[in-house]
Amino acid sequence: MAFDWNDLRYFLAVARAGRLTAAARALGSDHATVSRRVQALETRLGALLFERSPRGYALTEAGERLLTHAERIESDAAKIHDDIAGELYALSGSVRIGAPDGFGAFFLAPRLAAFARANPELEVQLVATPRLFSLSKREADVAIALSRPEKGRLISRKLTDYTLHLYASAEYLRAHPVREKADLGHHPMIGYIPELIYTPELDYLSVVMGDHAPPFTSTNLFAQQRAVEAGEGIAVLPDFMARHAPDLVQVLPETVEITRSFWLVAHQDQRDSARIRAAMRFVADQVAQARAEFLPPRMEGG
Repeated sequence: MAFDWNDLRYFLAVARAGRLTAAARALGSDHATVSRRVQALETRLGALLFERSPRGYALTEAGERLLTHAERIESDAAKIHDDIAGELYALSGSVRIGAPDGFGAFFLAPRLAAFARANPELEVQLVATPRLFSLSKREADVAIALSRPEKGRLISRKLTDYTLHLYASAEYLRAHPVREKADLGHHPMIGYIPELIYTPELDYLSVVMGDHAPPFTSTNLFAQQRAVEAGEGIAVLPDFMARHAPDLVQVLPETVEITRSFWLVAHQDQRDSARIRAAMRFVADQVAQARAEFLPPRMEGG
């Protein structure tokens, strides 16, 4: 039977979403059509691509092999579109930027609006969430990572180092002063959910406290900061966010300081795309102009 290349779009959507309904939403289709196209692809290839269960669709061994080929075809198709349609040389189409929640929502979001206004033919998308982004799967065109990628056909550059300190509210510290690091064990700490930390660079509390189980944890940095502002305890927060919260005070700044880095990453196949290069240049320029936000002078501790 003739192979229908368009069926690969449906296969990729299901492989990434794990469910027909989610894949259908991503494709702007309905789940019956997605199911029919996947079944047609399996018939043409003479292979079962997914294991179906109440939990969703999981790739079989044949599906895993096809995924590698399908993603390569998807990447080549994007390059063909860019080249022939002229998008390599024009700021049109869309660019999706993936970033950690703090950097993306607090720092980048207010600045990206200006980038969008300056490029009215370009659709600018920001995915600000704490996770790893797969550039080969087009989950993002440009990503801000907390470490330099060691695998994959990726290009990267270091954006900046940034510092983090312990913070608490001024009211909390008046009632519960912290005089030395040993005191921290007697205070409620706030941090990330250990088993949901997606990269070791976010495991701050183990650096400060060792094997310590905080009473309140969240995957969201804004939730952690809001809890600290409410006087619920102490947390490690990035200075570029916390220093703008008027009621927050650094705790033991001379004793506890953590330094991390932001990296700008894109797929090698996209390095010649004008929209990708423009987005990367914009992010890098904004970070360079705000260098003092990421490596600020020491604040007075509580």
